[in-house]
Amino acid sequence: MRVFVTGASGWIGSAVLPELITAGHQVLGLARSDASAEKITAAGAEVLRGDLGDLDALGSGAAGCDGVIHLAYIHDFTQMKASAQTDALAIETMGAALAGSNKPMIVASGTPVVAGRASTERDDPPSGGPAAGRSENAQAALAMAARGVRSAIVRLPRSVHGEGDHHGLIARLIGIARDTGVSGYVGDGSNRWPAVHVLDAAHLFRLALEQAPAGSVLHAVSDEGVPVRDFAGVIARHLNVPMDSLPAENFGFLGMILALDQPSSGKRTRELLGWAPVNSGLIEDLDHVHYFN
Repeated sequence: MRVFVTGASGWIGSAVLPELITAGHQVLGLARSDASAEKITAAGAEVLRGDLGDLDALGSGAAGCDGVIHLAYIHDFTQMKASAQTDALAIETMGAALAGSNKPMIVASGTPVVAGRASTERDDPPSGGPAAGRSENAQAALAMAARGVRSAIVRLPRSVHGEGDHHGLIARLIGIARDTGVSGYVGDGSNRWPAVHVLDAAHLFRLALEQAPAGSVLHAVSDEGVPVRDFAGVIARHLNVPMDSLPAENFGFLGMILALDQPSSGKRTRELLGWAPVNSGLIEDLDHVHYFN
């Protein structure tokens, strides 16, 4: 299968490309810079120059391939509405190019928060507000199943961890602990984060591309919920700093995320596709030296 991948040089895309190529697929990766193009080429994929605002490139990339994996997103927290609008147009453009073909389009999203329990694949995403934009766009992608697209979404947990994670939420928390001299958490630290190793997430994207029925909602969740206090403790030990409860505002935009109890289940995904995570869980991975070099 020839697969068009947006976000091909990013954190998750850099794991998805070798996963696809090793399985015998050909990959066309979207690159918005020379550096991105070099990473995609080095991975063994072809390059299409463009970005999420280049609708002509997106349309031609999707039309010339047998399927799409859409990972790219503009993570600008000062322009969340504009980022969501750009993403919506990108998804509509690629979906239109695949309409009537029954080709797969797999779109990345995030696991929802459900009060009092772990969220599941059957739970609706949040609606309303700029922060919900990406989830709403993913739902629009699912609706393209009615237009002859084998669309599915892969919801990613709060932490997609692994070697090379320099900008994810865990890496940011390590940076804050280095800067402040305290490894912190909000409240009593019992709030839970779901997590997955990046290599297991990449494997799920491939399975979704190859097998997921139209309209599937999938959860790339390995650890259902790791208490924030637990990984704050590992960070404190490795950095040799104290651990303490801190006000949410001390963490910037991360404070709101740390304050939420947001476990999530991937049970239905495992049953549907036979996905079985095999890589390190979050706590085990944090104990590897790569996070603290």
